[in-house]
Amino acid sequence: MLSFAGSQTLRAQIEQGAPADVFASADQRHMQALVAQKRVLEPRLFAKNELVVVVSKAKQGALVTLKSLPEAERIVLGGAEVPIGAYTARVLDAASRDFGADFRARVEARVVSREPDVRQVLAKVSLGEADAGIVYRTDAMTARDRVQILSIPSAYNVVAEYPVAITANAAAPELARVFVELLLSPEGQQLLAGQGFLSPNAGAAPP
Repeated sequence: MLSFAGSQTLRAQIEQGAPADVFASADQRHMQALVAQKRVLEPRLFAKNELVVVVSKAKQGALVTLKSLPEAERIVLGGAEVPIGAYTARVLDAASRDFGADFRARVEARVVSREPDVRQVLAKVSLGEADAGIVYRTDAMTARDRVQILSIPSAYNVVAEYPVAITANAAAPELARVFVELLLSPEGQQLLAGQGFLSPNAGAAPP
């Protein structure tokens, strides 16, 4: 059985004793917390991702670059405790070097909600409940018929690292090992690339 949620939620479930054989995280912070607690074995990097701006159909043409994001009336972002939220803060801080020291503040002044996972950020933009948001490229690709995807320049973007680890109390450790090896195999990497993920050794994707 597969369970999908924000990395912080999955980590909390493992900490509270929920059964799991493998844990994959969208950042290193939550993985390292479980490593420190000896709840997972040695993690391995299996993919990378990058951030993009998604724009609702109603605002396509009005919002065309990251720099124009403060012109949105309603922005939705990930919460600070969620990997996508932490990555977004880094992007906005980096962009503030060129777009003005108040760029992050101008964007955050338009934020109407902060979501517990990236899927909810994307859903609100897809449904037109928000004008724009920042999500992973892989998530944006699943909704490219409903949103406009704007690349973030590499000078400001963040390459998100995705580690995976077998849990210390895995009920099926051998099956877990096979699953992890599949992720890292050429076949697994090809499948991940088809969904927009970058290889563990890659830098940011071209705009």
